[in-house]
Amino acid sequence: MSAILLDPFAAPFMARALTELLLLAVLAGVVSTHVLTRRLGFVADTMTHTVFPGVVLGFLTAGVDGVFPGALAAAAVTAVLLTLLTRSRRITDDTALAVLLAAMFAVGVVLVSRRASYTADLTSFLFGRLLTVTAAQITQTAVVAAVVLLVLGLLHKELVLRAFDAQAAAAMGYRIWLLDLVLNLAVALVVVAAAQSVGTILVIALLVVPAATGRLVCDRIGPITVAGVAVAALAGYLGLAISYHASIAYHLRLAGGATVVLTLVAAYLLTMLVRRLARAVV
Repeated sequence: MSAILLDPFAAPFMARALTELLLLAVLAGVVSTHVLTRRLGFVADTMTHTVFPGVVLGFLTAGVDGVFPGALAAAAVTAVLLTLLTRSRRITDDTALAVLLAAMFAVGVVLVSRRASYTADLTSFLFGRLLTVTAAQITQTAVVAAVVLLVLGLLHKELVLRAFDAQAAAAMGYRIWLLDLVLNLAVALVVVAAAQSVGTILVIALLVVPAATGRLVCDRIGPITVAGVAVAALAGYLGLAISYHASIAYHLRLAGGATVVLTLVAAYLLTMLVRRLARAVV
C-alpha cells in the first residue's frame, strides 16, 4: 500500500505537483464556499475563460514568466468589468457573463492561433501542465493564497451577510458593489493561481465541487469550508497517485490535472450516494 500511496511523491516533480495541489485545495476550498453561498457557479465558469487571453498574451510577450502577470492583469480587468456590468439594470447578470465569456475567450484563441505551435499551446493553456510546476510557481500560488485568504477572513461576516441578505447589508452601510468586487477578484485569483498547473478550464471544478461536496454533509459555513478543503486535498493526492501508477505500471498516459478533477468529481458523487443510502436506511 505504501508503494502505491507514497512512492510516487519521491520524485521531485511529483512532490512539487502535490505541493501545488495542496495549496490550491486550501485556496479554492475556501473560495468555493463563497461561490456556493452566492450561487456564482456561472461567474466562476466565466472567470476561467476570461483569464485565458491574459495567459496567452503574457506567454507571447515574455514566455512562461509572463503567464502569471498576464493572467493577473486579465483577472483584474474581468473582475472590474463584471462588477460594473452586473450593476446595470439594463443588463441582466447572465447576459453580462455571456458577453464577457465569449469576447475574452475569443480574443485568447485569436492570439494563440497566430503561433505555429497553436494546437500544443492551446492544450497547455486550457488544461495546464501539472507535472512541470516549478518552485517559482508554487511561491506565486502561496502568495496569492495568503492574500486571498487574509482578505476573505477580514471580510467574512460582511460577505456572508451579503450572500444571505443583501438589503440588510446595504441598510447597515456596507457597499454591496465593493463586496461583489472583492469576491469577484478572489474567484479570479484562484483561476490565476491554477492557470499554469491545472489550466483555465479544469479550475472550474476546484471552484465549485469542494463546497458542493461539503454541503452534502454539513449545513454550516465553517464545516462546509473545512470539508471542501479536505476533499480537494484528498482528490489532489489520490488523483496524482492514480495518474502516476497508470503511466508507470500500465503504460496508460493519464493527464495529471484531468485525473485530479475526475477524482474530485468521483468524491462528490460517492458522497451523494452515501448520503442517499443513509437516508434510505433511516
